[in-house]
Amino acid sequence: MRKTVLFAVAISAATAVTAQTGEITSNRGENWLSQDGDWGLIFDATPLINYAGNLFNGTTGNGGAALNNYFGSNNSKGSNVVIGAKKLVNANTAYRGMLRIGFGNDKSVEYVSSATAPATDSLAFVEDVTKASFLAIDLGFGLEKRVGSTRVVGVYGAMFNVGFGNSKRKFEYGNALTFDNQGTQVTESKDGSTLKIGLAAFGGVEWFCAPKVSLSGEYTWGFAFSSTGAGESTKDTFVVDGAGTGGSVVSTTNEGTRNDGIADKSSSFGIDTGVTGARIGLNFYFQ
Repeated sequence: MRKTVLFAVAISAATAVTAQTGEITSNRGENWLSQDGDWGLIFDATPLINYAGNLFNGTTGNGGAALNNYFGSNNSKGSNVVIGAKKLVNANTAYRGMLRIGFGNDKSVEYVSSATAPATDSLAFVEDVTKASFLAIDLGFGLEKRVGSTRVVGVYGAMFNVGFGNSKRKFEYGNALTFDNQGTQVTESKDGSTLKIGLAAFGGVEWFCAPKVSLSGEYTWGFAFSSTGAGESTKDTFVVDGAGTGGSVVSTTNEGTRNDGIADKSSSFGIDTGVTGARIGLNFYFQ
């Protein structure tokens, strides 16, 4: 009888410890759930959703679920990928962070007919060169609270993010402006710098589909502010002198829309829920 009572007490104690720690182990003894001190990497699950759809119906045009991105990158240039990570300080609390530091250059060359070659030389070409560059910085920080000790865990919290981006293009022409080759050439164009600020509350779930691996879905609600300054373009124009026998190249800089595709400045502000869908994420935890 005494052994039976001790066994029952031991089972009860083990059950209580399991309930308190929320540990769920696989047949190999691996813990399924995230634990104190774990680091986590967050990935957008859209490529996985697309791949699964393509795999099952034999097409390549499947779209992922409508998403509210973990953070929409502020510049259309570059990869637009923001790195998301989290750090669990205890079983119920995690800090979130996100980062993108992007910059780059592109160069393209177009061959055009030479303006100085003899008319009989149809194979004389010169190079028009376009050089483009961009800068994009995204930073974010948030607090996440976790509820539950099963393979389905509720998550909620808030995120603050800020982003900055700009881009410009430079143009070099093989045919210089002269009295015999008059006209206007755009030598540089700058997109207006963009600043974005956001603060949003989020709530959703994580489902641990494998040890230390989970799929998550979240809704958001908060405000977002975006401001883009006016673009700027610089042009060279050949101006004929009063005698009509010569002239010079005059450079001018214009702000805003000047028939060159550069937009005037703009701004936006909104407070809303993520009405287009939930963010679908893939999370990996490790120590």
